[in-house]
Amino acid sequence: MRRIAAASAVLALVAFALFAFTCRGSAAPKEEQSVPDPAVRFDTGRGTWVVKVEIARTEAEQSRGLMFRTDLPRDRGMLFLFEVPDEHAFWMHNTLIPLDIIFLGEDRAVVGIVSNAAPHTDTLRSVHKPSKYVLEVGAGEAALHGVATGTRAVFLGVRE
Repeated sequence: MRRIAAASAVLALVAFALFAFTCRGSAAPKEEQSVPDPAVRFDTGRGTWVVKVEIARTEAEQSRGLMFRTDLPRDRGMLFLFEVPDEHAFWMHNTLIPLDIIFLGEDRAVVGIVSNAAPHTDTLRSVHKPSKYVLEVGAGEAALHGVATGTRAVFLGVRE
């Protein structure tokens, strides 16, 4: 009986040590910080406005833009990233919905807005000032949220 108790005690001690060793070495992996969906945030007198964005980085993505879309939900848009600041101009060929086009300087401050750009035209829209980033959102959203020249944008989860 004494031998069985001693053997059981040794087995229990070994099991405990093994358990403690494996738990220490196999702690749950650290959760990676999730990268947020790309977004642009504006803080205005009317509050904070966050626009979830698709990124137009390549020439092909920029040429297509929001063409052929029949709907653009509120607080959604497309962010165009350019290599260098320039006087960018946009047309609405094959764009089916009216848009606000927000031009941002290198410092991400709004340098101008083309409001309610009518769809289906090849008329060039520009603010005639250099911009490095351009954000397209549904028509009327910029005014609704109080975004104006000088308002600063903050990029969230946007890789440049």
